[in-house]
Amino acid sequence: MDAQMMNEMLNWIETNPLSATWIGLFLFFVAVFVRDITQKKHTIQRNFPIVGRLRYFLEMIGPELRQYWVANDKEERPFDRTERSWIYATAKGQNNNFGFGTTEIQYEPGYPIIKHKAFPFPESKAYVHNGDPSCIPCLKIIGPKRKFPYRPYSIVNISAMSFGSLGKNAVLALNRGARDSGAYHNTGEGGLSHYHMEGADIVWQIGTGYFGARDHSGKFNLDVLKEKVGKNACVKMIEIKLSQGAKPGKGGILPAKKVNAEIAAIRHVEEGKDCISPNSHSEFTNVKELVEFIERVAGGTGLPVGIKSAVGEIEFWQELADEMKRTSKGPDFITIDGGEGGTGAAPLTYADHVSLPFKIGFQRVYTLFQKEGISDQIVWIGSGKLGFPDRAVVAIAMGCDLINIAREAMLSIGCIQAQKCHTDHCPAGVATQNWWLQRGVDPELKGKRAAKYIQGFRKELLSLAHSCGYEHPGQFTGQDIEISMGMNRYQTLEGLLGYKRDEVKFTKLQDYTVFPKRQA
Repeated sequence: MDAQMMNEMLNWIETNPLSATWIGLFLFFVAVFVRDITQKKHTIQRNFPIVGRLRYFLEMIGPELRQYWVANDKEERPFDRTERSWIYATAKGQNNNFGFGTTEIQYEPGYPIIKHKAFPFPESKAYVHNGDPSCIPCLKIIGPKRKFPYRPYSIVNISAMSFGSLGKNAVLALNRGARDSGAYHNTGEGGLSHYHMEGADIVWQIGTGYFGARDHSGKFNLDVLKEKVGKNACVKMIEIKLSQGAKPGKGGILPAKKVNAEIAAIRHVEEGKDCISPNSHSEFTNVKELVEFIERVAGGTGLPVGIKSAVGEIEFWQELADEMKRTSKGPDFITIDGGEGGTGAAPLTYADHVSLPFKIGFQRVYTLFQKEGISDQIVWIGSGKLGFPDRAVVAIAMGCDLINIAREAMLSIGCIQAQKCHTDHCPAGVATQNWWLQRGVDPELKGKRAAKYIQGFRKELLSLAHSCGYEHPGQFTGQDIEISMGMNRYQTLEGLLGYKRDEVKFTKLQDYTVFPKRQA
Protein backbone atom coordinates (compact mmCIF):
# COMPACT_ATOMS: atom_id res chain seq x y z
CA MET A 1 0.00 0.00 0.00
CA ASP A 2 1.60 3.30 -1.16
CA ALA A 3 1.60 6.53 0.83
CA GLN A 4 -1.15 8.17 -1.24
CA MET A 5 -3.59 5.31 -0.65
CA MET A 6 -2.75 5.29 3.04
CA ASN A 7 -3.44 9.02 3.32
CA GLU A 8 -6.75 8.65 1.50
CA MET A 9 -7.79 5.84 3.85
CA LEU A 10 -6.85 7.87 6.91
CA ASN A 11 -8.75 10.88 5.59
CA TRP A 12 -11.84 8.73 4.96
CA ILE A 13 -11.66 7.29 8.51
CA GLU A 14 -11.33 10.81 9.90
CA THR A 15 -14.38 12.06 8.01
CA ASN A 16 -16.46 8.88 8.59
CA PRO A 17 -15.56 7.72 12.14
CA LEU A 18 -18.83 5.84 12.76
CA SER A 19 -18.71 3.88 9.52
CA ALA A 20 -15.02 3.16 10.05
CA THR A 21 -15.73 1.81 13.52
CA TRP A 22 -18.45 -0.54 12.28
CA ILE A 23 -16.27 -1.80 9.42
CA GLY A 24 -13.37 -2.29 11.84
CA LEU A 25 -15.53 -4.31 14.21
CA PHE A 26 -16.90 -6.39 11.34
CA LEU A 27 -13.38 -7.22 10.10
CA PHE A 28 -12.28 -8.03 13.66
CA PHE A 29 -15.16 -10.47 14.16
CA VAL A 30 -14.51 -12.05 10.76
CA ALA A 31 -10.90 -12.65 11.81
CA VAL A 32 -11.99 -14.10 15.17
CA PHE A 33 -14.59 -16.28 13.40
CA VAL A 34 -12.01 -17.67 10.97
CA ARG A 35 -9.53 -18.33 13.78
CA ASP A 36 -12.11 -20.05 16.00
CA ILE A 37 -13.49 -22.32 13.34
CA THR A 38 -10.03 -23.39 12.13
CA GLN A 39 -8.29 -23.95 15.48
CA LYS A 40 -8.47 -27.41 17.10
CA LYS A 41 -7.63 -26.80 20.77
CA HIS A 42 -11.02 -25.65 22.05
CA THR A 43 -14.08 -27.64 20.99
CA ILE A 44 -16.64 -25.06 22.14
CA GLN A 45 -14.97 -22.27 20.15
CA ARG A 46 -14.62 -24.50 17.09
CA ASN A 47 -18.31 -25.48 17.18
CA PHE A 48 -19.63 -22.06 18.23
CA PRO A 49 -17.20 -19.45 16.89
CA ILE A 50 -17.12 -16.09 18.66
CA VAL A 51 -20.07 -16.94 20.96
CA GLY A 52 -18.11 -19.86 22.43
CA ARG A 53 -15.58 -17.43 23.86
CA LEU A 54 -18.25 -16.17 26.25
CA ARG A 55 -18.00 -19.48 28.12
CA TYR A 56 -14.37 -18.87 29.05
CA PHE A 57 -15.08 -15.30 30.10
CA LEU A 58 -17.96 -16.40 32.35
CA GLU A 59 -15.77 -19.17 33.78
CA MET A 60 -13.07 -16.61 34.53
CA ILE A 61 -15.40 -14.33 36.52
CA GLY A 62 -17.39 -17.23 38.01
CA PRO A 63 -16.25 -16.74 41.66
CA GLU A 64 -17.27 -13.09 41.57
CA LEU A 65 -20.63 -13.87 39.93
CA ARG A 66 -21.43 -16.53 42.52
CA GLN A 67 -20.41 -14.29 45.41
CA TYR A 68 -22.45 -11.28 44.36
CA TRP A 69 -25.38 -12.73 42.44
CA VAL A 70 -25.91 -16.46 42.85
CA ALA A 71 -24.90 -17.82 46.27
CA ASN A 72 -26.81 -16.89 49.39
CA ASP A 73 -25.14 -15.32 52.41
CA LYS A 74 -24.13 -18.62 54.01
CA GLU A 75 -23.16 -20.69 50.95
CA GLU A 76 -19.85 -19.20 49.88
CA ARG A 77 -16.52 -20.80 50.68
CA PRO A 78 -14.04 -20.50 52.23
CA PHE A 79 -15.59 -17.36 53.81
CA ASP A 80 -19.27 -16.66 53.41
CA ARG A 81 -20.74 -13.22 52.71
CA THR A 82 -21.65 -12.42 56.32
CA GLU A 83 -18.11 -13.25 57.47
CA ARG A 84 -16.58 -11.06 54.79
CA SER A 85 -19.06 -8.27 55.55
CA TRP A 86 -18.06 -8.36 59.22
CA ILE A 87 -14.37 -8.08 58.30
CA TYR A 88 -14.94 -5.27 55.77
CA ALA A 89 -17.11 -3.26 58.17
CA THR A 90 -14.68 -3.75 61.07
CA ALA A 91 -11.70 -2.74 58.91
CA LYS A 92 -13.47 0.41 57.74
CA GLY A 93 -14.61 1.36 61.24
CA GLN A 94 -18.24 1.01 60.18
CA ASN A 95 -21.19 -0.56 61.98
CA ASN A 96 -20.34 -4.27 62.12
CA ASN A 97 -23.53 -5.32 63.89
CA PHE A 98 -26.23 -7.45 62.22
CA GLY A 99 -29.98 -7.09 62.56
CA PHE A 100 -33.04 -9.31 62.95
CA GLY A 101 -31.32 -12.18 64.80
CA THR A 102 -29.16 -15.09 63.80
CA THR A 103 -29.37 -16.83 60.44
CA GLU A 104 -27.38 -19.81 61.73
CA ILE A 105 -28.82 -23.27 62.37
CA GLN A 106 -27.90 -23.65 66.02
CA TYR A 107 -28.76 -27.36 66.20
CA GLU A 108 -26.40 -28.20 63.34
CA PRO A 109 -23.68 -30.64 64.50
CA GLY A 110 -20.47 -28.83 65.41
CA TYR A 111 -22.12 -25.48 66.09
CA PRO A 112 -20.43 -23.77 69.09
CA ILE A 113 -22.22 -21.84 71.84
CA ILE A 114 -20.27 -19.59 74.22
CA LYS A 115 -21.85 -19.67 77.68
CA HIS A 116 -22.17 -16.24 79.28
CA LYS A 117 -22.20 -15.67 83.05
CA ALA A 118 -25.13 -14.28 84.98
CA PHE A 119 -22.72 -11.76 86.49
CA PRO A 120 -20.30 -10.55 83.77
CA PHE A 121 -16.95 -8.94 84.44
CA PRO A 122 -17.80 -5.21 84.73
CA GLU A 123 -16.44 -3.35 81.72
CA SER A 124 -16.16 -0.30 83.97
CA LYS A 125 -13.35 -2.16 85.78
CA ALA A 126 -11.51 -3.19 82.61
CA TYR A 127 -7.87 -2.11 82.53
CA VAL A 128 -6.93 0.07 79.54
CA HIS A 129 -3.24 -0.05 78.66
CA ASN A 130 -1.73 3.17 77.28
CA GLY A 131 -5.12 4.37 76.05
CA ASP A 132 -5.73 1.27 73.94
CA PRO A 133 -8.97 -0.44 75.03
CA SER A 134 -8.25 -3.32 72.64
CA CYS A 135 -4.88 -4.32 74.13
CA ILE A 136 -4.78 -8.04 74.93
CA PRO A 137 -1.21 -9.09 75.83
CA CYS A 138 -0.03 -12.68 75.74
CA LEU A 139 -0.18 -14.25 79.20
CA LYS A 140 3.12 -16.07 78.64
CA ILE A 141 6.60 -14.77 77.88
CA ILE A 142 8.04 -16.57 74.85
CA GLY A 143 11.56 -17.90 75.31
CA PRO A 144 12.26 -16.83 78.91
CA LYS A 145 15.58 -18.71 78.76
CA ARG A 146 16.73 -16.93 75.58
CA LYS A 147 18.79 -13.74 75.47
CA PHE A 148 15.88 -11.74 74.07
CA PRO A 149 12.58 -13.10 75.46
CA TYR A 150 9.38 -11.73 73.96
CA ARG A 151 5.86 -11.05 75.16
CA PRO A 152 3.49 -10.15 72.28
CA TYR A 153 1.35 -7.06 72.88
CA SER A 154 -1.48 -8.71 70.95
CA ILE A 155 -2.84 -12.25 71.08
CA VAL A 156 -4.18 -11.69 67.53
CA ASN A 157 -1.42 -11.44 64.93
CA ILE A 158 -0.71 -11.61 61.20
CA SER A 159 0.25 -15.05 59.96
CA ALA A 160 2.87 -16.07 57.42
CA MET A 161 2.44 -14.59 53.93
CA SER A 162 5.53 -14.02 51.80
CA PHE A 163 6.54 -11.02 49.76
CA GLY A 164 6.44 -12.59 46.32
CA SER A 165 3.18 -14.34 46.97
CA LEU A 166 1.77 -10.99 48.10
CA GLY A 167 2.63 -7.75 46.34
CA LYS A 168 4.75 -5.07 47.96
CA ASN A 169 1.81 -2.75 48.65
CA ALA A 170 -0.06 -5.54 50.42
CA VAL A 171 2.96 -6.34 52.58
CA LEU A 172 3.43 -2.65 53.39
CA ALA A 173 -0.24 -2.33 54.34
CA LEU A 174 -0.19 -5.40 56.57
CA ASN A 175 3.00 -4.30 58.29
CA ARG A 176 1.64 -0.83 58.97
CA GLY A 177 -1.59 -2.37 60.24
CA ALA A 178 0.37 -4.65 62.55
CA ARG A 179 2.47 -1.72 63.76
CA ASP A 180 -0.50 0.51 64.52
CA SER A 181 -2.43 -2.25 66.29
CA GLY A 182 0.53 -3.70 68.18
CA ALA A 183 0.38 -7.08 66.44
CA TYR A 184 3.39 -8.94 65.12
CA HIS A 185 3.80 -9.70 61.41
CA ASN A 186 5.11 -13.07 60.18
CA THR A 187 7.25 -12.74 57.04
CA GLY A 188 6.32 -16.07 55.48
CA GLU A 189 9.06 -18.27 54.06
CA GLY A 190 9.96 -15.65 51.43
CA GLY A 191 12.16 -14.01 54.06
CA LEU A 192 12.68 -10.54 55.47
CA SER A 193 12.20 -7.67 53.01
CA HIS A 194 12.39 -3.91 53.44
CA TYR A 195 8.60 -3.88 53.07
CA HIS A 196 8.50 -5.55 56.49
CA MET A 197 10.32 -2.59 58.04
CA GLU A 198 7.45 -0.19 58.65
CA GLY A 199 7.68 -0.59 62.42
CA ALA A 200 5.80 -3.78 63.35
CA ASP A 201 7.30 -6.58 65.41
CA ILE A 202 8.49 -9.30 63.05
CA VAL A 203 8.50 -13.09 63.18
CA TRP A 204 10.99 -14.27 60.56
CA GLN A 205 9.83 -17.57 59.11
CA ILE A 206 12.49 -19.91 57.77
CA GLY A 207 11.24 -22.56 55.38
CA THR A 208 12.90 -25.35 53.45
CA GLY A 209 14.45 -22.89 50.97
CA TYR A 210 16.09 -20.82 53.76
CA PHE A 211 15.33 -17.71 51.72
CA GLY A 212 17.23 -14.65 52.88
CA ALA A 213 19.36 -16.75 55.23
CA ARG A 214 21.25 -18.91 52.76
CA ASP A 215 24.55 -19.00 50.92
CA HIS A 216 25.08 -19.01 47.16
CA SER A 217 24.58 -22.78 46.97
CA GLY A 218 21.21 -22.55 48.72
CA LYS A 219 22.37 -23.96 52.06
CA PHE A 220 21.33 -22.39 55.36
CA ASN A 221 23.87 -19.85 56.62
CA LEU A 222 23.64 -18.91 60.30
CA ASP A 223 26.08 -16.01 59.87
CA VAL A 224 23.80 -14.38 57.28
CA LEU A 225 20.82 -14.81 59.63
CA LYS A 226 22.75 -13.42 62.61
CA GLU A 227 23.87 -10.38 60.61
CA LYS A 228 20.34 -9.51 59.48
CA VAL A 229 18.80 -10.12 62.89
CA GLY A 230 21.52 -7.97 64.46
CA LYS A 231 20.74 -5.08 62.11
CA ASN A 232 16.96 -5.32 62.54
CA ALA A 233 15.75 -5.07 66.13
CA CYS A 234 12.16 -5.41 64.86
CA VAL A 235 12.77 -9.16 64.44
CA LYS A 236 11.48 -10.68 67.68
CA MET A 237 11.22 -14.40 66.91
CA ILE A 238 12.28 -17.05 64.40
CA GLU A 239 9.74 -19.60 63.14
CA ILE A 240 10.96 -22.76 61.42
CA LYS A 241 8.30 -23.91 58.99
CA LEU A 242 7.98 -27.68 58.78
CA SER A 243 4.71 -27.59 56.86
CA GLN A 244 1.50 -25.62 56.40
CA GLY A 245 -2.11 -26.71 56.49
CA ALA A 246 -2.96 -26.15 52.82
CA LYS A 247 -0.08 -28.18 51.35
CA PRO A 248 1.84 -30.10 54.03
CA GLY A 249 4.78 -32.18 52.88
CA LYS A 250 5.00 -30.34 49.57
CA GLY A 251 7.33 -27.59 48.47
CA GLY A 252 6.38 -24.53 46.49
CA ILE A 253 7.40 -22.77 43.30
CA LEU A 254 7.52 -19.03 42.73
CA PRO A 255 7.40 -18.93 38.90
CA ALA A 256 10.34 -17.41 37.07
CA LYS A 257 8.22 -14.50 35.78
CA LYS A 258 7.60 -13.39 39.38
CA VAL A 259 11.28 -13.65 40.40
CA ASN A 260 12.36 -10.12 39.55
CA ALA A 261 15.62 -8.50 40.65
CA GLU A 262 14.13 -7.27 43.91
CA ILE A 263 12.71 -10.64 44.98
CA ALA A 264 15.90 -12.40 43.88
CA ALA A 265 17.99 -10.10 46.08
CA ILE A 266 15.71 -10.59 49.10
CA ARG A 267 15.58 -14.37 48.77
CA HIS A 268 19.21 -14.84 47.67
CA VAL A 269 18.19 -16.66 44.49
CA GLU A 270 18.78 -16.15 40.76
CA GLU A 271 16.66 -13.61 38.94
CA GLY A 272 14.35 -14.91 36.23
CA LYS A 273 14.47 -18.55 37.38
CA ASP A 274 11.88 -20.61 39.20
CA CYS A 275 12.32 -20.20 42.95
CA ILE A 276 11.95 -23.69 44.40
CA SER A 277 11.03 -24.54 47.98
CA PRO A 278 11.96 -28.20 48.56
CA ASN A 279 9.48 -30.40 50.38
CA SER A 280 11.93 -31.12 53.21
CA HIS A 281 14.70 -29.41 55.17
CA SER A 282 18.34 -30.12 54.40
CA GLU A 283 19.55 -29.05 57.87
CA PHE A 284 17.81 -31.85 59.76
CA THR A 285 16.18 -35.19 59.02
CA ASN A 286 14.94 -36.32 62.45
CA VAL A 287 13.69 -34.94 65.76
CA LYS A 288 17.08 -34.84 67.47
CA GLU A 289 18.61 -32.88 64.59
CA LEU A 290 15.60 -30.54 64.55
CA VAL A 291 16.08 -29.73 68.25
CA GLU A 292 19.80 -29.18 67.68
CA PHE A 293 19.03 -26.84 64.77
CA ILE A 294 16.57 -24.88 66.92
CA GLU A 295 19.17 -24.47 69.66
CA ARG A 296 21.81 -23.43 67.13
CA VAL A 297 19.57 -20.72 65.69
CA ALA A 298 18.46 -19.55 69.14
CA GLY A 299 22.03 -19.50 70.38
CA GLY A 300 23.25 -17.56 67.36
CA THR A 301 20.49 -14.94 67.33
CA GLY A 302 19.42 -14.81 70.98
CA LEU A 303 15.80 -14.93 69.86
CA PRO A 304 12.99 -17.31 70.77
CA VAL A 305 12.69 -20.00 68.10
CA GLY A 306 9.61 -22.08 67.34
CA ILE A 307 8.16 -24.36 64.72
CA LYS A 308 5.10 -24.26 62.50
CA SER A 309 3.47 -27.43 61.28
CA ALA A 310 0.27 -29.04 60.13
CA VAL A 311 -0.63 -32.30 61.86
CA GLY A 312 -0.54 -35.66 60.13
CA GLU A 313 1.29 -38.60 61.67
CA ILE A 314 1.41 -38.37 65.46
CA GLU A 315 4.70 -40.25 66.03
CA PHE A 316 6.76 -37.16 65.22
CA TRP A 317 5.04 -35.18 67.96
CA GLN A 318 5.54 -37.93 70.51
CA GLU A 319 9.25 -38.07 69.68
CA LEU A 320 9.50 -34.29 69.94
CA ALA A 321 7.77 -34.23 73.34
CA ASP A 322 10.05 -37.01 74.58
CA GLU A 323 13.18 -35.24 73.35
CA MET A 324 12.14 -31.90 74.85
CA LYS A 325 11.39 -33.51 78.21
CA ARG A 326 14.69 -35.39 78.19
CA THR A 327 16.91 -32.46 77.18
CA SER A 328 14.94 -29.37 78.30
CA LYS A 329 15.67 -28.03 74.82
CA GLY A 330 13.56 -27.39 71.75
CA PRO A 331 11.01 -24.91 70.40
CA ASP A 332 9.85 -22.00 72.54
CA PHE A 333 6.55 -21.91 70.65
CA ILE A 334 4.61 -24.27 68.42
CA THR A 335 2.25 -23.06 65.71
CA ILE A 336 -0.36 -25.64 64.76
CA ASP A 337 -1.85 -25.00 61.32
CA GLY A 338 -5.16 -26.64 60.46
CA GLY A 339 -5.92 -28.34 57.18
CA GLU A 340 -8.53 -25.63 56.55
CA GLY A 341 -5.72 -23.06 56.29
CA GLY A 342 -5.17 -21.21 53.03
CA THR A 343 -2.29 -20.62 50.65
CA GLY A 344 -1.56 -18.82 47.40
CA ALA A 345 -1.42 -22.03 45.40
CA ALA A 346 -1.80 -25.73 46.17
CA PRO A 347 -2.84 -28.90 44.36
CA LEU A 348 -6.55 -29.54 45.01
CA THR A 349 -5.96 -32.88 46.74
CA TYR A 350 -3.46 -31.33 49.15
CA ALA A 351 -5.75 -28.42 49.96
CA ASP A 352 -8.77 -30.69 50.50
CA HIS A 353 -7.44 -33.95 51.89
CA VAL A 354 -3.94 -33.69 53.42
CA SER A 355 -3.44 -32.82 57.15
CA LEU A 356 -5.96 -32.80 59.96
CA PRO A 357 -8.36 -29.91 60.62
CA PHE A 358 -7.25 -27.52 63.35
CA LYS A 359 -9.34 -28.72 66.28
CA ILE A 360 -8.45 -32.39 65.80
CA GLY A 361 -4.76 -31.74 65.06
CA PHE A 362 -4.32 -29.35 67.98
CA GLN A 363 -6.06 -31.69 70.42
CA ARG A 364 -3.80 -34.61 69.49
CA VAL A 365 -0.56 -32.65 69.78
CA TYR A 366 -1.43 -30.60 72.86
CA THR A 367 -2.51 -33.64 74.89
CA LEU A 368 0.76 -35.43 74.09
CA PHE A 369 2.74 -32.55 75.58
CA GLN A 370 0.36 -32.43 78.54
CA LYS A 371 1.05 -36.10 79.30
CA GLU A 372 4.77 -35.33 79.33
CA GLY A 373 4.13 -32.42 81.69
CA ILE A 374 5.71 -29.77 79.43
CA SER A 375 2.74 -28.19 77.63
CA ASP A 376 2.78 -25.18 79.97
CA GLN A 377 6.41 -24.47 79.04
CA ILE A 378 5.47 -23.84 75.41
CA VAL A 379 3.55 -20.97 73.85
CA TRP A 380 0.84 -22.44 71.63
CA ILE A 381 -0.25 -20.61 68.49
CA GLY A 382 -3.36 -21.55 66.53
CA SER A 383 -3.70 -20.97 62.80
CA GLY A 384 -6.22 -21.94 60.15
CA LYS A 385 -9.39 -19.91 59.60
CA LEU A 386 -9.44 -18.50 63.15
CA GLY A 387 -9.89 -14.84 62.22
CA PHE A 388 -13.25 -14.39 63.94
CA PRO A 389 -13.85 -13.88 67.67
CA ASP A 390 -15.99 -17.00 68.19
CA ARG A 391 -13.40 -19.25 66.54
CA ALA A 392 -10.60 -17.58 68.48
CA VAL A 393 -12.48 -18.26 71.73
CA VAL A 394 -12.73 -21.96 70.85
CA ALA A 395 -9.00 -22.13 70.00
CA ILE A 396 -8.05 -20.36 73.24
CA ALA A 397 -10.31 -22.65 75.29
CA MET A 398 -8.45 -25.58 73.72
CA GLY A 399 -5.08 -24.24 74.90
CA CYS A 400 -3.91 -21.63 72.37
CA ASP A 401 -2.05 -18.63 73.76
CA LEU A 402 -1.98 -16.73 70.45
CA ILE A 403 -3.98 -16.63 67.20
CA ASN A 404 -2.43 -16.14 63.74
CA ILE A 405 -4.63 -14.88 60.90
CA ALA A 406 -3.83 -14.69 57.19
CA ARG A 407 -6.71 -14.67 54.69
CA GLU A 408 -8.89 -12.62 57.05
CA ALA A 409 -6.10 -10.03 57.20
CA MET A 410 -6.00 -10.06 53.39
CA LEU A 411 -9.75 -9.41 53.31
CA SER A 412 -9.26 -6.41 55.60
CA ILE A 413 -7.00 -4.75 53.01
CA GLY A 414 -9.29 -5.36 50.05
CA CYS A 415 -9.16 -9.05 49.04
CA ILE A 416 -12.50 -10.05 47.47
CA GLN A 417 -12.01 -13.84 47.59
CA ALA A 418 -11.66 -14.03 43.81
CA GLN A 419 -9.55 -17.19 44.31
CA LYS A 420 -7.00 -16.14 41.70
CA CYS A 421 -3.97 -16.05 44.03
CA HIS A 422 -2.21 -18.73 41.95
CA THR A 423 -2.59 -16.86 38.65
CA ASP A 424 -0.83 -13.55 39.44
CA HIS A 425 -4.05 -11.83 38.32
CA CYS A 426 -5.56 -10.98 41.70
CA PRO A 427 -8.13 -8.29 40.80
CA ALA A 428 -7.77 -6.67 44.22
CA GLY A 429 -4.01 -6.25 43.77
CA VAL A 430 -3.17 -8.19 46.95
CA ALA A 431 -1.73 -11.53 45.79
CA THR A 432 0.05 -10.39 42.64
CA GLN A 433 3.29 -8.87 41.37
CA ASN A 434 1.49 -7.14 38.48
CA TRP A 435 2.37 -3.44 38.84
CA TRP A 436 -0.95 -2.20 37.48
CA LEU A 437 -3.07 -4.38 39.77
CA GLN A 438 -0.88 -3.61 42.79
CA ARG A 439 -1.39 0.12 42.39
CA GLY A 440 -4.98 -0.39 43.53
CA VAL A 441 -3.74 -1.13 47.05
CA ASP A 442 -2.90 2.12 48.85
CA PRO A 443 -0.56 1.07 51.72
CA GLU A 444 -1.50 4.03 53.91
CA LEU A 445 -5.27 3.61 53.66
CA LYS A 446 -5.23 -0.19 53.70
CA GLY A 447 -2.76 -0.20 56.58
CA LYS A 448 -5.27 1.75 58.66
CA ARG A 449 -7.96 -0.76 57.75
CA ALA A 450 -5.80 -3.71 58.76
CA ALA A 451 -5.15 -2.01 62.11
CA LYS A 452 -8.86 -1.33 62.66
CA TYR A 453 -9.70 -4.94 61.85
CA ILE A 454 -7.23 -6.30 64.40
CA GLN A 455 -8.30 -3.78 67.03
CA GLY A 456 -11.99 -4.45 66.34
CA PHE A 457 -11.34 -8.19 66.54
CA ARG A 458 -9.66 -7.77 69.93
CA LYS A 459 -12.41 -5.50 71.27
CA GLU A 460 -15.04 -8.10 70.46
CA LEU A 461 -12.83 -10.84 71.93
CA LEU A 462 -12.51 -8.82 75.14
CA SER A 463 -16.25 -8.20 75.18
CA LEU A 464 -16.90 -11.95 74.94
CA ALA A 465 -14.47 -12.57 77.80
CA HIS A 466 -16.22 -9.97 79.95
CA SER A 467 -19.62 -11.53 79.17
CA CYS A 468 -18.28 -14.84 80.46
CA GLY A 469 -16.92 -13.29 83.67
CA TYR A 470 -13.29 -13.00 82.62
CA GLU A 471 -10.93 -10.05 82.34
CA HIS A 472 -8.71 -11.69 79.71
CA PRO A 473 -9.72 -14.09 76.89
CA GLY A 474 -6.88 -16.38 77.93
CA GLN A 475 -9.03 -17.46 80.86
CA PHE A 476 -11.54 -19.30 78.65
CA THR A 477 -11.77 -23.05 79.25
CA GLY A 478 -13.50 -25.92 77.51
CA GLN A 479 -16.31 -25.67 80.06
CA ASP A 480 -17.28 -22.25 78.69
CA ILE A 481 -18.23 -23.63 75.27
CA GLU A 482 -20.80 -26.20 74.26
CA ILE A 483 -20.87 -27.91 70.87
CA SER A 484 -24.06 -29.08 69.18
CA MET A 485 -24.22 -32.84 68.68
CA GLY A 486 -27.48 -32.66 66.74
CA MET A 487 -31.06 -31.83 67.62
CA ASN A 488 -31.43 -31.05 71.36
CA ARG A 489 -27.99 -32.47 72.21
CA TYR A 490 -25.07 -30.31 73.31
CA GLN A 491 -21.77 -31.24 74.92
CA THR A 492 -19.01 -29.13 76.45
CA LEU A 493 -15.91 -28.66 74.32
CA GLU A 494 -13.92 -30.17 77.16
CA GLY A 495 -16.09 -33.29 77.23
CA LEU A 496 -16.10 -33.60 73.44
CA LEU A 497 -12.30 -33.39 73.04
CA GLY A 498 -11.56 -35.33 76.22
CA TYR A 499 -9.08 -33.04 77.97
CA LYS A 500 -8.75 -29.88 80.04
CA ARG A 501 -6.42 -27.12 78.91
CA ASP A 502 -3.61 -26.16 81.29
CA GLU A 503 -4.81 -24.07 84.21
CA VAL A 504 -4.26 -20.34 83.68
CA LYS A 505 -2.93 -18.73 86.85
CA PHE A 506 -4.26 -15.29 85.97
CA THR A 507 -3.86 -12.33 88.34
CA LYS A 508 -4.91 -9.06 86.72
CA LEU A 509 -4.44 -7.79 83.16
CA GLN A 510 -1.98 -5.00 83.98
CA ASP A 511 0.45 -7.58 85.39
CA TYR A 512 0.96 -8.82 81.82
CA THR A 513 1.71 -5.45 80.22
CA VAL A 514 5.44 -5.48 80.95
CA PHE A 515 7.11 -6.16 77.60
CA PRO A 516 10.80 -7.17 77.53
CA LYS A 517 12.78 -4.91 75.21
CA ARG A 518 15.21 -6.24 72.65
CA GLN A 519 18.22 -4.00 72.35
CA ALA A 520 19.70 -3.62 68.87
